[in-house]
Amino acid sequence: MKEIKFEKWHGLGNDFIILENDQATSDLAKIMCDRKFGIGADGIFSPKTTNKADIAWDFYNSDGSIAQMCGNGIRCFAKYAYEKKLVKNTKFKVMTLKGIVIPEILDNGEVKVDMGEPVFNPKLIPVNVLDPMNFEIEGFGAGAVSMGNPHCLIYTNENSKELAEKFGRKIETSSLFPEKTNVEFINLINKNEINVNVWERGCGITLACGTGACASVVYGIKRGLLDNIVKVNLPGGSLTIEYFGKSVYMTGSATKVYEGKFFLTQICKD
Repeated sequence: MKEIKFEKWHGLGNDFIILENDQATSDLAKIMCDRKFGIGADGIFSPKTTNKADIAWDFYNSDGSIAQMCGNGIRCFAKYAYEKKLVKNTKFKVMTLKGIVIPEILDNGEVKVDMGEPVFNPKLIPVNVLDPMNFEIEGFGAGAVSMGNPHCLIYTNENSKELAEKFGRKIETSSLFPEKTNVEFINLINKNEINVNVWERGCGITLACGTGACASVVYGIKRGLLDNIVKVNLPGGSLTIEYFGKSVYMTGSATKVYEGKFFLTQICKD
């Protein structure tokens, strides 16, 4: 029986298991993230050393798939790394599969993250359409943006929660998205506020998605629907997203829930 120390964190209800010292693996993600037989989480990650930034991480979704980036996860990771003294400064560089991301711990305890520049090139998102700002999927007008991971964005006047539950998986696995996709259904409140419900690639319905909030705002600005600073309301809480045509900045909370020991008694067969 193997004993694994962990901490449980969440960003607006998007919850994560954090392991020490480069321990996260695909198999552990499937076991520990299981909400009935494990701890339960949307993803799992652990810090690792790198000579390309101040720190790096390995991140896996609950189904064991590798995640290039996670907005809510990076805020939790940033506070964890700072509190564990794995980094010296409140602002530092994290190497992710997306590239370098720069979080900053604010005086009020929230975390502001320079999420980098969005990607609109359909080959790099990737999405199999000519114009990623305007295409049709499952009968919806949609757009696609990458924030280090692919997003399908749908603005609608209908109930976004019901649409995410009904169409999320179909769109996630659509042939238009060769690496699958996150899916956001978005209700416009005004030019400075939106409501978003998310079907997250590799997880399903989640209470929040930081990269999805960023992509929703970027796409809304590109369509002329939004101003440059937007409050994004997700089922788990709100984020502030800023975009002025270069980097996207995300500000929100990161909360430690508890810590403990997990006793590994099974081996994942999948």
